[in-house]
Amino acid sequence: MRSERERQALADIAENIGLALSFVEGLDETAFAADLKSYYAVVRCLEIISEASRKLSDELKARHAELPWKQIAGSGNIYRHDYGNVAHSMVWITLQKDLPLLKAVVDEEEV
Repeated sequence: MRSERERQALADIAENIGLALSFVEGLDETAFAADLKSYYAVVRCLEIISEASRKLSDELKARHAELPWKQIAGSGNIYRHDYGNVAHSMVWITLQKDLPLLKAVVDEEEV
């Protein structure tokens, strides 16, 4: 039985993946790097995803050991505290490669 805390964390992750992807819809990497509002909005979504991932159970994370859970959780610290070193290109890679993988896991777990 999934706890309410974990259910809410999964919902928050799903919502913020959707928001982040919607903020870059129609943009390529160059346009994204030039669009400060979209960049800041996406980074905020990634912060929320990071924080929500900390609320997921060890059992859920073990079922999906292919995901780098420590890096997902730790990325929020980078976005918040080392913000000067967050490259647009790394955020773009996260959007294009990492979020779809995380979304698949969240979709599977929310069932």
